[in-house]
Parts: sequence; C-alpha cells; structure tokens
Amino acid sequence: MAFDLENTPSQQGKIAIVTGANTGLGYETVSHLARKNCKVIMACRNADKAAQAKAEIEAKVPVADLEILLIDLSDLSSVRAFAQAFRQQYDRLDFLINNAGIMWPPYSLTVDGFESQMGTNYLGHFLLTALLLDLMPNTPDSRVVSLSSNAHRLGSGEINFGDLQSEQNYSKTGAYSQSKLACLMFGNELQRRLEQAGKKILSVTAHPGVSNTDLARHMPQYQIALVQYTIGPLLCHAPDKAAMPTVMAALAPDAQRGEYFGPQGFLEMKGKPGRATQSDYAQNQAAAEKLWQVSEQLTDCRFAIARDQEVTTP
Repeated sequence: MAFDLENTPSQQGKIAIVTGANTGLGYETVSHLARKNCKVIMACRNADKAAQAKAEIEAKVPVADLEILLIDLSDLSSVRAFAQAFRQQYDRLDFLINNAGIMWPPYSLTVDGFESQMGTNYLGHFLLTALLLDLMPNTPDSRVVSLSSNAHRLGSGEINFGDLQSEQNYSKTGAYSQSKLACLMFGNELQRRLEQAGKKILSVTAHPGVSNTDLARHMPQYQIALVQYTIGPLLCHAPDKAAMPTVMAALAPDAQRGEYFGPQGFLEMKGKPGRATQSDYAQNQAAAEKLWQVSEQLTDCRFAIARDQEVTTP
C-alpha cells in the first residue's frame, strides 16, 4: 500500500494529540499533521522547549493550528491532570499519537515506582488512552497510534511479568525493548477490545526504523559520532522521513484494524512507509490480556470500553 501525504485529504476540523511533540519524531509528526490543517495539541513535558518548537513549526507551516498542554508521562498524576485539562477545552479527539519515549537511560524509577522506560514509554500512554478514548468519534478515521520499535524483537523478546520493573536485573537495552514490545502488544489488544465492543475506531501501531533523534541522548557521544560518520547514512533516515510511518498510521484512508507500519527498506531500518512485521510474541493474545490486566492494576485504572448500543427506529 502506497502513501502520499501530499494527496491525503485535508484534516480541517480534526484534533490530534501528539506526545513528545517538541523534538524528534514528535516534532516532525506535528509538522506533517499541521500541513494537513489538523489542529494539534503538543503534549510536552518542558514548557520552554515546547514553546520554541511551536514557534519553529508555525514559521515553517503558516497554516499550523497548535496548542501546548503540559504532560509528564513518567508521572501518572500529570497524565490525569492533562486528560482533565484537555476535556475541559475539547469534546472530541480524532487522533491520539502515543509517541513520547526515552531510550537506554541509567536505572531509575518514576514517581509511581515504575522502571523509567516502562513507565514513560508504556504505562503513561496506557493511562492516557484509557482517559481519553471515549472522546473519539466512532469511525475508522479515529485513530489511536502507538509507537513501537524494531527493538521489540530484542532482549528476551517477551514480557518479563516476574520482573516487569527490572528490580532484580536491569539492562537498559532490555528494558527499552520490553517497553516497546508492551506498546505494540497494547496496540494489538486495544484493537481486539474495540472490536469486541462494536467500535469502529482503529488502534494501529508504527515504528520509525532508525533515525538520529534526541531519543539517543543517553548514548555516549563517541558512539553517536561513530555511527553518524560510518554506517549511519546507509542505515538511518532523517526524522521527517522516520515520522512518516506514524503519519501513515494516522491518516492512510485504507489503514486496517490493528495494522503495524514501518519503513520498507532493508530490515525496516529506513525507506518509504508501509506495512511492517512484528514478532510472534507481540501477537500472543494471552500475554496481551495479562499485560492489560497488570497495566490496569499498576495505573489504578480500569480500562473498560463501553459497548455501543444499537438504536432502532420503531
């Protein structure tokens, strides 16, 4: 399936939330959506950086309709405050782009006691989606887009339910892989539950391939430079290109339920966006159901999707 953003219909009147919107993939995703006349809520942690990014995008995209709302996905109280603030201003949401993430930090815990990558990349987005899903119109044009990674295959390739917060053994790369696997499995399980409830809303997932973004800030500078000036050009693509699988997931008219999008080049590292592949474990329904239940317990939120009631005319 080909995707041409230029020929994609205008998204005038629609509202999107993009988490992690002030840098990297989030920044580029906001820019692409703004060009299609979509109003975008930039969900960011740092007000100053968000304001600077907003000004830059508005300078490049004169039609941009942007607003900043602060959120810290590593703090569930902040996620709840964001959802409340959004609901006070808006009565609908068309696109929820769960983009924000951190990669390979030293071991640390969120304020809620979660391993930082699992808490920020996955559990914060799980709660955010639960708190806002009911605002989404019941149509396939409404999309929840969850960002995963090629790294979901790495490490053990499974969710370690016995040590979900890496308290017994911490590997920064392993914890990152597990958090991104959780994001992918969440997207799949959300789609299954939407279908069970008779909803037409789509839950789709995407990954960017490999790109030089601020996500790599915890890598040693010499490693970044080594990759950038050796094999980088062969394996990486620019952030504006890396954001296209996300944009395709959100806007492609022919996107199907539960699809996964990513670059189409070698090992899905770079290239034009299209359908991507996911591991067998990522599609394990029993594991996904267990992850959902554990996530409800950890976030203290019962994520129930109300079944639509058919209205019949006498």
